[in-house]
Amino acid sequence: MLHNIGNILPIRERAMKIKEVIQSDLVDFSNIPPSYYLLGLLSAFENRFQAMADKEIGEISWKQFFAIVCINMCKEPPTLNELSEVLGSSHQNVKQILLKLEKKGFIVFEPDKKDKRKQRIMLTEQCRKFCEENEEMSRAIMGNMFAGVTEKELNTTIQTIMKIENNIKE
Repeated sequence: MLHNIGNILPIRERAMKIKEVIQSDLVDFSNIPPSYYLLGLLSAFENRFQAMADKEIGEISWKQFFAIVCINMCKEPPTLNELSEVLGSSHQNVKQILLKLEKKGFIVFEPDKKDKRKQRIMLTEQCRKFCEENEEMSRAIMGNMFAGVTEKELNTTIQTIMKIENNIKE
């Protein structure tokens, strides 16, 4: 199951790995334009975060957990296509994540009431219980990760990433 919250290293200790790489002799960042540097930093952060989250969550992967979070945020149970759009991932990748969650009893597929051809993704009671049991750990991780980051800094980061994503879609 999950590791004891007391055993979680502060996120700042893990984040130092990125800083150590930057300061090391392994790579030369001196001639990299800021846009390339940011993209690399985001990619490296995502990899490190996923590895840490996979370890801490234990029972399911970070990607599976993120799918659950997104399903829960939808106004109505989403279809596979709707969830793929929300997650920003391919239909095939999301289907694989959902099949694993279904096998673990975290979701079920149910026919849409209006259009029987569509399958809606429903969270199970087992999934809701899992989320409740892990809420404290999740809050601890988020609190550690965003310690010292102001709301203004978060909003600026969010707006910047949204601008970059809009450029990808155009």
